[in-house]
This record gives sequence, C-alpha cells and structure tokens, in this order.
Amino acid sequence: MSADRTAPTAADRARSAIKDGIIKATYPPGSMLSENELAADLQMSRTPVRTALARLQDEGWVTIYPKRGALVRDFTAEEMRESADFLHALETAGIQRADRARRQATAQRQETNLTAQLSALESGDYAEFSQLAIEFHRAFVEAAGNSIMLAAYDRLRERQNMVIAKSGDRLAAAPAEVVAEHRELMELARDGKWEAFSDALHDHRSPIHVTDSKSLR
Repeated sequence: MSADRTAPTAADRARSAIKDGIIKATYPPGSMLSENELAADLQMSRTPVRTALARLQDEGWVTIYPKRGALVRDFTAEEMRESADFLHALETAGIQRADRARRQATAQRQETNLTAQLSALESGDYAEFSQLAIEFHRAFVEAAGNSIMLAAYDRLRERQNMVIAKSGDRLAAAPAEVVAEHRELMELARDGKWEAFSDALHDHRSPIHVTDSKSLR
C-alpha cells in the first residue's frame, strides 16, 4: 500500500518527460508545446499534461499562452549565472557543515561516479556525463544532511544540465581535465577544506559559463 501512495501520478510522469525533453533540447527554447500533441506522444489524456505544464510554468521552464500552448523558455545568461551562484553557495555550505564521516562516505561513492564520467566523455555520451556530473555535485550538498538545502538545490540543478549540454566542445577537447577538476573537488571536500573547495568550484564552473554566455542571451 505504501508503494501505491508514493507511485508517480500521470501528471508527475508528464512533467518528468516534458522537462527531460526541454533539458535534452528535444523541445528547444522558443518552441511551442501543444497539449494535444504532448498527450498523444505520452499516451495519456490532456488533463495530466495540462497539470504538468502548469507546474513547469511555476518552475520557470515554460510560459503558457491560453489556446496557443506552452512556450519553452530560453534562460538568459544572467539567470544561469544567478543559478550557478546559488548552487555554488549550497555546495560549499554542504561541505562546510558535513562531519568527517559524511565527507569520507561521500568521497567513496564519488570514486565510482568519476570512473563513469570519464567513460561517458571518452565515448562522447554527453547526456550521460551531464547526469553523472549533476549527481556528483549534488553529493556535496547531500553531505550536510539538510533536507531543506537539498530540496532548494534540486529545484535549480537541472538548469545546470542545460549548460553542460551546451558545453560539448570543451568536454570533447579535454575529458581527462574535466574529470581531474572533479577529482580535485572531491579530495578537497573529503579533507574538509571548504574554503579551497569553494575557490576550486568557482574556477571549475567559470569556463562553462563564459563559453555559453552568448548562446544563453
């Protein structure tokens, strides 16, 4: 019975599918989404699709125009920088507040993630890499054991997926370098050096946001 209570509703499934399509550019910025077409694609009625679009509008992913559809938003460079600043603050706070046992456990889990990251980059699977990278960075916030911090992080972290997806050239040029930066972050976090971690995190994210600043305008 508990499984029934926690099972995703049709609206939940529609929201996840539509958001995934936006992140992966199946529904690129500027495209108009039709309730009828989405319902047909997702093999469900229009009602859960309508609910899903309303939730996505509340989250800032689309703008609904009555009788026309939902327009996929194109986040500005400023919005992406603001999101990155907020995520940076939460990741740093996560390491600052985590005890040694949590930091060590986080580093152990991230070792497997780093191996998978390099494999994804070397094979050119940037979608897989972006998911692994998000899980990697999320672990820093999770280490604090603060559910409110983690919920706030989850609300914005998928915007970073869009930035990563637009950074294919940099990722392809130096996959080992990208993973090495992640390893440095992991080691600084493991050792509790949160100030050095914060500086390294800033340097790690800066090239991505500089590269994509024009395309996000």
